[in-house]
Amino acid sequence: MSGLEDVVACETSICRIAVEEDRGVLEYRGYDIHELAKNSSYEEVAFLLLFGDLPSKSEFESFKEELAMKRELPPQIIGLLTHLPPFTHPMVVLRTAISYLGSMDKHIQYKSHERSIEKSISLIAKFPTIVAYFHRIRTGQNLIHPREDLSHAENFLYMLHGEEPTETMAKSLDLDFILHAEHELNASTFAARIAASTLADMYACIVAATGTLLGPLHGGASQKVMEMLREVAVPWRAESYVREKLENGERIMGFGHRVYRKVMDPRTIELKILAKKLADEKNPKWYQISEAIEEAVYKYKGLLPNVDFYSASVYANLGIPDDLFVNIFAIGRISGWCAHVIEQYENNRLIRPRAEYVGSQQRRYVPLSDRE
Repeated sequence: MSGLEDVVACETSICRIAVEEDRGVLEYRGYDIHELAKNSSYEEVAFLLLFGDLPSKSEFESFKEELAMKRELPPQIIGLLTHLPPFTHPMVVLRTAISYLGSMDKHIQYKSHERSIEKSISLIAKFPTIVAYFHRIRTGQNLIHPREDLSHAENFLYMLHGEEPTETMAKSLDLDFILHAEHELNASTFAARIAASTLADMYACIVAATGTLLGPLHGGASQKVMEMLREVAVPWRAESYVREKLENGERIMGFGHRVYRKVMDPRTIELKILAKKLADEKNPKWYQISEAIEEAVYKYKGLLPNVDFYSASVYANLGIPDDLFVNIFAIGRISGWCAHVIEQYENNRLIRPRAEYVGSQQRRYVPLSDRE
């Protein structure tokens, strides 16, 4: 099957995605994404993904405290960030820093459940710091060190911008992290599981995932959406822009999904609501253009937006630079990646699919001297 479409590659208890009764379904460990979006926090969702159940009050406080305590980076990693060229894509920076962190872990090859959880918590805690530090370094600003009294989302925006975010901004990014935390065997997660199936170390698995996420057909799509929004510039140009692109056989980024083909991605439902709330507080422009493009694409192509589409206007109104959009995706998705790596380790079989050969067969070798 081209692209392994609808091929079941493994069993998992982490995430369920489906289409039921004309609606898209997304569940983390059995919990509906809409319930989590309404009631939960990213820290609680990360705990759920790693441990399989929602935490008790004491477990939640302990987990939050451990995450906060592990946010700071070793001096060697900060040194690495200062020496990388400022034009380096922030996702390349992230995967390089992850690999360096692995070189500093004396227990890098230990794959017990306890060690894997320790590594996972450390990576979840440090992802935002790596991204924020590099951005401030490349823009010539002083580093803003993490604070243990702020939530995961609040702390990242604080380190990035140098001031505490508004409640709406913090809640918006927290919800975005929740919605991006996990989505079954997407390309980056599958890459992580393939690496884990070879018994590669946790850091190698996450590097494989980050490299895959950067592709413009996966995590890089939200940055392409933002470029489109800037090109359209005003809502009334959306329909002619979409029509022209489709007539030229070009793709409109942020639309269509391999599973949610004819129903709305449940994450998009939540993100659109979020984008509207944030637009009301910040700048309504990007949301208005997005909505106009959504209507035009459905009119001419019958396609629905995916999770990348409204992410773009959310990130823009949070003051996040375009080339950090993929990194924001990764900061949310790291908890899901780690959960899948751990699950693969604990019920492992090497992932080794076959390919259907379509080339020439039984060709006769002709010596070089006899070839014209």
